[in-house]
Amino acid sequence: MTPPAELQAALTDLLGDARLCVESLPDTDVRLWLIDAANMERAFSPEETRRILHAPPYWCFCWASGLVLARWLAANPEWVRGKRVLDFGSGSGVAAIAAAKAGAVEVVACDLDPLALAACRANAELNGVQLCYSQDFFAEADRYDLIIVADVLYDRENLPLLDQFLTRGQVALVADSRVRDFQHPLYERLDVLDACTWPDLAEPAEFRRVSLYQADRRAAAESTIVG
Repeated sequence: MTPPAELQAALTDLLGDARLCVESLPDTDVRLWLIDAANMERAFSPEETRRILHAPPYWCFCWASGLVLARWLAANPEWVRGKRVLDFGSGSGVAAIAAAKAGAVEVVACDLDPLALAACRANAELNGVQLCYSQDFFAEADRYDLIIVADVLYDRENLPLLDQFLTRGQVALVADSRVRDFQHPLYERLDVLDACTWPDLAEPAEFRRVSLYQADRRAAAESTIVG
């Protein structure tokens, strides 16, 4: 298959010899356009490193938390079946695609990066699902049944987003491998699951343990009333 031209051109600008290829994600029925694992075997030049740090191509990897979230939704389709879902920080679109496959009535892939949204479109087509797209979470109405989130808490300055998710959706489902033990009164940890980024970046074992949290705005409101 020929890689999507826009995405391949962006990757070539970062890493001249890098190629996108179709990868089947382990223990899922999802396929994605991802960077060829063979391209990760060589050392990057200082200039390549500078370019990657300036504009990280998050969209050409399936991060561990996204993989966990995709598996979770496939195993627990009642979380999304017949519901309106927004995937915050979609990246490759893996969680959004999994939600669509599990029966969500509407899925919006939301990401600030136009290339990430282009990757979501290409990957949705690859998997035969339909997504909607948004670049601005805060422009979205409070109309979603579920906000799904994977690997956006790598910077603790992003922790205030935990409250913002519940301004647009009734329930938030957050998977994260970087800040696994955040303390928030509205969020309850559901599980801790193992996964790795794909292609495998040989990350430390600690980043292969993904915590899955949920928060329910209605339950929080009832608790406030009772209190």
